[in-house]
Amino acid sequence: MTVHTMKVLVTKKVYPEAIDFLKQSVTVDYAANEEGLPPQELLDRARDADGIVSQLTDRIDAAFIAGLERAKVIANVAVGYDNIDVPAATARGIRVTNTPDVLTDTTADFAFALLMAAARRVIEAHRFVHEGQWRTWRIDLLVGHDIHHRTIGIFGMGRIGQAMARRAAGFSMRILYSDARRAPGSLENELGLEFVPPETLLAEADFISLHVPLLPDTRHLIDAAALQRMKPSAILVNTARGPVVDEQALIEALEQGRIAGAGLDVFEEEPRVPDRLLALPNVVVAPHIASASIATRRRMSVMAAENALAVLAGRDPDNPVN
Repeated sequence: MTVHTMKVLVTKKVYPEAIDFLKQSVTVDYAANEEGLPPQELLDRARDADGIVSQLTDRIDAAFIAGLERAKVIANVAVGYDNIDVPAATARGIRVTNTPDVLTDTTADFAFALLMAAARRVIEAHRFVHEGQWRTWRIDLLVGHDIHHRTIGIFGMGRIGQAMARRAAGFSMRILYSDARRAPGSLENELGLEFVPPETLLAEADFISLHVPLLPDTRHLIDAAALQRMKPSAILVNTARGPVVDEQALIEALEQGRIAGAGLDVFEEEPRVPDRLLALPNVVVAPHIASASIATRRRMSVMAAENALAVLAGRDPDNPVN
C-alpha cells in the first residue's frame, strides 16, 4: 500500500493548511466541526484509518486502541498526550506524536498574562468600570500585588517553564524552581534559577506557576497540604493540566483566604468549572486557551499532519512520544 492510498482521520476542526497538506498524500476523513465526534462514531471512523490526527478532547484509551485495525500513528495536536494510552499504543506498534516547541512562548505569554491579571486585579477592574461603579479616584481602589522584585516558584523547568523564567527575569523576580531532574548548571546560571525542594518553593514563592505534564505523580501536585504551605499573599497560576491541582482544595483555600488568588486556564473536568470557583472575585479563569494564538494553533495543526505523514511514509516523525 502506498502512502497515496492511505486514510487519515482528522477527528475535529483544525486549521485548513493541515488538511491541504494531508490531501497531497492521503485520503482524508475530516470531522470538520468544533465539537468533535461522539465516542462510538470516533471509533467507527478510526477503525480502518491508517493514521489519526487527534486532539486532547479525544479519549483514546486501551479499549479504543484495541478496536483499531490499521492505525500506524496517532498524531496529537497538543504538547500533552494524557488523552492517549501511550503504552497500549506502543504495544500495538502505533506511533504517538505531539506538537512541542511551537507553543512554548505562546503558552508562557499567557501564563504570565494570568499572573499579572490576578496580581493586579485586571478582571475585577474591568468589571468595576463596565458596571458603572467607578465614581472617583481612591487611594485603595482595587489595590493589588506587585510583581517586580517578587519571588516566582516554577514547578517544571521544561521548555515552557524556562520560557516563564525568562519572562520573570524581565520583571527582576527571584526565580525558584522544582523538578524531578535538576536543570543543567549553565541554564541555572543563564536564567538565575534556584533549585529548591517543593516545600521550600511553596513556602517562599509569591507566585507559583505550574508547567508539569499530567502524570500519576503530578496528579494533585497542589493539594490541601501544598496550599497550606503557601503564603496567604500567594497567587497560583495553572496553564498545565487541570488535575495537577486538587480543585476542591483550591476552592476552599481561596474561600477561606489562605491564598490570595489564582489564574486558571485548565480545570479538572473540562469544560465544567465549579460554580464556587466562578463566584470568587480573586480568580481569573480562561477556557484552556494558553496556546491559542493564530500563528501557534495553525502551526500545531500542520505539525501534527507532518508527524502523521512521516510515519505513514516510513520515516521517523520529528516529535515522537513513543
